[in-house]
Amino acid sequence: MAEITAAAVKSLRERTGAGMMDCKKALNEANGEMEAAVDWLRAKGLAAAAKKSGRQAAEGLVGVIVDGTKGAVLEVNSETDFVAKNEKFQDFVKGVTALVLEHGSDIENLSKVSHPAGGSVNDVLTANIATIGENQALRRAALAEVENGVVVSYIHNQVAPGVGKIGVLVALESEAPTDFLESLGKQIAMHVAAATPLALDEDSLDDAAVERERAIAQEKAAESGKPAEIVTRMVDGAVAKYRKENALLSQIFVVDGKTRVSDVVKKAAKEAGKPITLKQFVRFQLGEGIEKQETDFAAEVAAAAGV
Repeated sequence: MAEITAAAVKSLRERTGAGMMDCKKALNEANGEMEAAVDWLRAKGLAAAAKKSGRQAAEGLVGVIVDGTKGAVLEVNSETDFVAKNEKFQDFVKGVTALVLEHGSDIENLSKVSHPAGGSVNDVLTANIATIGENQALRRAALAEVENGVVVSYIHNQVAPGVGKIGVLVALESEAPTDFLESLGKQIAMHVAAATPLALDEDSLDDAAVERERAIAQEKAAESGKPAEIVTRMVDGAVAKYRKENALLSQIFVVDGKTRVSDVVKKAAKEAGKPITLKQFVRFQLGEGIEKQETDFAAEVAAAAGV
C-alpha cells in the first residue's frame, strides 16, 4: 500500500473540501492516487456535500422530545424551507433529537454519536446533504429535566409530529398530579412560544442586554431636556419595564392578559395542594440570531453571464 502523506491529504482536502479523515480514507482506498481518491469521494457523495457546506443554512426544523422527567430540543438548519417538508430530513431531526436525551446537548460530541442508520450522526448528515442537495447543519441543542414533576413540550407551526418552527420545553418541579402539571405546563409553554421571554426571572437576564437597554433609555431621556433627577427616574423606569417584560415569571400571562406568570403558578399550586416550581424553560425559534443573506437573482444571472 502506498504511503499516505499529510501533504497528499491536505491537497485532496483543498480540491474537494471534504473532511481530513474522509480524505485520508479516500487516498487509502485509491492506493494514494489523487484522481482516483477524488472519484471515490464523489462516488460517496462527500465531495459534493463539502462543496455545499459554504452555503448559508438558516431554514430547517426544530425538534422536541420528552421522555418522563427529561426533555430535549434540537435545531437543524437547511438552506431552504422546502427541505423541512422532506420526510428524510424530518426523520433525521426527530432521530437526533432523541439522541440528545441520551448523549447531551454538546453539538460537537453529538455529531460523533453513533446513529441508528449506521455510522455517526455526522456521517448520516453528510449523506443527507449529498442526497437532498442542500447544506444542512446541527446548530444547537438543550435539555430540561426535573427530579419530581413534568417536562412539557410544545411545537408551534408544526410541520410533522415533534418538529416545527418553534420548539418549547417547560420544566415544572412538583409532587402534584401529573395530568394537572401537564395541563399547566402546556399553557405556560404556549405562552413562552408567543411572548418570547429571555430568561426565567429578572435576576437571570443577561447583564449586557440590560446595560444596552439602560444606555438607550439614557440617550432618549437626555433628549427630553428634563432635570437630571427626572432623567434618572425615567431611565430606571425604562430598565425596570424591560426586566418585567422579558423575564418569564414577571410577564403577563397571554392566556388571560392580566395575571403575571408567577401568580399563575402560585394559584395552580394552591389548587393542587402541592408546591409547584417553574424550574426551567427552553425556547428555540428556527433561525433566530442568523442574519439571512439577501440575494439579488438578476445580479447573479448577470454575473454568471459576464455582464
